[in-house]
Amino acid sequence: MNQRDEQEFAEYFAAKRDSVRRTAYMLCGDWHRADDLAQTAFVALHRRWKKIRERAATDAYVRKTLVRAAIDESRRPWRREWQTEELPEPPQDGFDLGEQVVTREDLLAALREVPPKQRAVLVLRFFEGLDVAAAAKALGCSEGNVKSQTARGLANLRQVMEKEEVARDGRE
Repeated sequence: MNQRDEQEFAEYFAAKRDSVRRTAYMLCGDWHRADDLAQTAFVALHRRWKKIRERAATDAYVRKTLVRAAIDESRRPWRREWQTEELPEPPQDGFDLGEQVVTREDLLAALREVPPKQRAVLVLRFFEGLDVAAAAKALGCSEGNVKSQTARGLANLRQVMEKEEVARDGRE
């Protein structure tokens, strides 16, 4: 790359770094993995920077690369998490207002339970604010697929949230 291209890439990276990292976190639920995913997306973008004719499409390219990297990572056996019956800390006795309120952490934990493709659609649609057509373009699939994955993802998310609510109520 020439000096001008390097400068443009550096400016784009500085402007979008935090946004891409936050999106990656929403996809995987772990800041360290989010850093890895964001790095993967930016490295892929850097490789193709000279070939990108329309700079307006850069955000979509990064988003698509990020989602694909997150889905690929979830398929790797060493990345799989194992569920246990025991909680790391015993629940506290007594009333705790924090247990009654659904927090962002509860939502993110529930989102991690949703299958990766559905999670990607939910993050793009509701956290990134993309419409169906833009999400379909970012994911490289049809609008109908985005709609069905959105419906399934929301149903799965509701189911997980209801299970957590029942579990929370059972502890009281």
